[in-house]
Amino acid sequence: MEYYLGLDLGTGSIKTVLFDADGKEIAQSVLEYPLYQPHNGWSEQDPEDWYQAAVSTIRDVMEKSGVPKEEVKGLGMSGQMMGAVMLDKNGQPLRRAILWNDGRTTESCEHVRQIVGDDLFMKYSCTPARPGLTAAKIQWVKDNQPKLYSQVAHILLPKDYLRYRLTGEYATEVSDASATQILDVPNRCWSDEIMAAMDLNESMLGKVYESQEITGYVLPEVAVAAGITTKVAVVGGASDNAAAGVGTGIVAPGRAMTTIGTSGTVFAFSEKPVIDQNKSVYTFCMPVPGAWHFMGSVNSAGASLKWWRNNFYPDDEEYEEINKDAIASNIGANRLIYLPYLNGEQSPHFDLTCRGSFVGLAAIHTKADMTRAVMEGVTYALRDILTGIRNTGIEPENVRMCGGGSKSPFWRQLMADIYGLPVCLPDMNSENSAALGAAILAAVGCGAYPSVVNACDSIIKMREEVYTPDPELTEFYDKVYAEFDALYPKLKDNFRSILAL
Repeated sequence: MEYYLGLDLGTGSIKTVLFDADGKEIAQSVLEYPLYQPHNGWSEQDPEDWYQAAVSTIRDVMEKSGVPKEEVKGLGMSGQMMGAVMLDKNGQPLRRAILWNDGRTTESCEHVRQIVGDDLFMKYSCTPARPGLTAAKIQWVKDNQPKLYSQVAHILLPKDYLRYRLTGEYATEVSDASATQILDVPNRCWSDEIMAAMDLNESMLGKVYESQEITGYVLPEVAVAAGITTKVAVVGGASDNAAAGVGTGIVAPGRAMTTIGTSGTVFAFSEKPVIDQNKSVYTFCMPVPGAWHFMGSVNSAGASLKWWRNNFYPDDEEYEEINKDAIASNIGANRLIYLPYLNGEQSPHFDLTCRGSFVGLAAIHTKADMTRAVMEGVTYALRDILTGIRNTGIEPENVRMCGGGSKSPFWRQLMADIYGLPVCLPDMNSENSAALGAAILAAVGCGAYPSVVNACDSIIKMREEVYTPDPELTEFYDKVYAEFDALYPKLKDNFRSILAL
């Protein structure tokens, strides 16, 4: 029997899952690591923590599974997007990694916009300069830590740093590199013009691979520490959202996915690299050669509910009371709207200064109403992204849901009613969809399947249950969503002035 490892490098933890060639989950291990916030809005992690956690979890799943190490053939990684890991010429980190949800780069984004120009960014990266993407973070280090930047020899994305530690190779792949703003997304290679404008080169950024291609093999010292062999092939892998797309079978037209974890994402397959003229969603490379996807993210999706739980349901570890209270409240949360912008927002606003809000709060409202408002508000924000995708001409037939939020039957039905689309779930542990997607890419790279599409069609099965939208509820939610949609433009200047107090 052949087995494949899927590593999901998240913001709060790494999850390593061992699968067989049929996609059956054999064993898993999760390990958390610290998040550093030395200033308001900053978000950093120590890359060494990722490596130590990866080795520990690989060793743990091998011990739990009892699988002979010689039968593990490949390893795929998914990773948090849009980060920046700065290394010196010896491959040593020069500073902690700047993460996807870091909020310091507004001014540097404008600087890199002046240097490169939005015309070039739109031509190659399919989006104007955005503060959350890697190019702005590179520019921030240039602008604010020039002495440190002068020592930078390599700039890697989080999972690609992990690849370097596992294999010794400086490399990346098309789906994750799409969010750097330096990739030529239509042609799936680094953009020479953007690199020249930013004074970068390919040796700094690493070789670009397709997601299923083998990028290297596990180093001897890593093999010993992790309990595997040096014959384990490490494939390109994918960004966390793209890997979850593979892990839920979003590899053909008409398919879309929503994942609710710390952040929330709407993700839809596209056969062409169409640019969103409204500039509200991203066009990125799909981990399927010759295919692309549209996506957008809500920074504080599951994070909003976790914040609410930590403060008002501290003992509700499984979110059972939260779901009961949300069901007990009326549709529309008794005319209460929550904006889930706890840490700024990505799609469609791309504004790191906006903040969360309850709007319409009155003396009649209860904790249950506010709980429901949080879950509805997150789903309205996800619908913002779905609207942007629809504006490109893509019309999904249904939505596959995964991530921690998918464990809630209430949230599944809520999403169906707010989206106005059927919602279904893969017949698997949906929290592990990104790890499965990474393992599928490894299986394809090692020759177990002829293509990513073939592997997904063979492995991914859907549950029989389908959450169908209620037309009357959808009509009501359309009205509430219109109110939600009107609030950000009215409040954005207030958000900035409040932060400036």
